[in-house]
Order: sequence, then C-alpha cells, then structure tokens
Amino acid sequence: MSLGSNLGDSLHIVLCAWRRLSEKPSIGAGRLSSPYRTKPVGMVSDNQFINAAAVGWTSLEPEVLLLHLQGIEHDFGRVRSTDQSGYQDRTLDLDLLLYDDLVLNLPLLVVPHPEMNHRLFVLQPLAEIAASLHHPVSGKTIMQQLENCLRKTDGESGIEKLTWPNYG
Repeated sequence: MSLGSNLGDSLHIVLCAWRRLSEKPSIGAGRLSSPYRTKPVGMVSDNQFINAAAVGWTSLEPEVLLLHLQGIEHDFGRVRSTDQSGYQDRTLDLDLLLYDDLVLNLPLLVVPHPEMNHRLFVLQPLAEIAASLHHPVSGKTIMQQLENCLRKTDGESGIEKLTWPNYG
C-alpha cells in the first residue's frame, strides 16, 4: 500500500492513517516505511508530498478493502472533485499497490497498481520494507523495479528520506 499527503500536517496525517488501518480487525499492520518528502508528480502544486509504503495482511476482498481505504481518506478530509480532471492536492491518498499475486482489472480497481513501476515515490519507500517482493506481472522484485526507475532518472530521485516524529 502507498500512503501520501500534501495538505495539512502530512507527516501526522499519514502516520495517523496507518494507525487507523491497524485498528481494523480485518486488517493487520505489518511494516511501515520511513516517510519521504517528494515533489508532486503529474500535477502542478506548490505543496510537496509526504509518502510512505506499508505491507500487511487482510481478510477483506480487494474491492471491500478499497472501500475501507476510501472511507479513511474521507475521514481525513480527502475530497474527490468530479469537477476537476487529473491529480489534485489531497489530505490523504491510500493506494492499494499489490494484493498477494492477484492481477485484477476492474473499472474502479486495478491491481497491481498500474503506475507503481514508474513512481519513485512509491518504489523507494516500498523497497525499504519489501525489496524482495515480486511484482506478479513483471516478475521483477521491488528493488529491481526501483533500480530500473532510477536509471531512467540518472539516479536523481528528488526524494528526501525523513524520520517519523514522536507524537507521543
């Protein structure tokens, strides 16, 4: 899973969203990566993102899990505007990247996430916690995908690794 925010106290929002996920009995919190500060990709914004990745388990079907993720986004103030096209600033974005070895192509959910192999802000945090995980379509590990993506950017990720603050 990928977690991101570029509105409000993004570090706090992403960490609290992860904690909220782990409170659900049907979702088991595994590992959460470090937070990473990243520039917006595919959109124009003055607000930088805080991104992280997480691995865990669930007894929920993918479509039901997506509804839970969207509910958490909504609880944290995420507004999905149908009036605007393209990516927009957001308080919280939770993306389902992988679901075991499942390959799913539904109108509202595609797994594996179709853009994950091209997004350093997804691959770098995910490689920190699951470098040897295999992508079910490409067969490559997350680390191999990260290395491929870095080669395309001449090794310049533009991503700054941070640490989680102690909120007490």
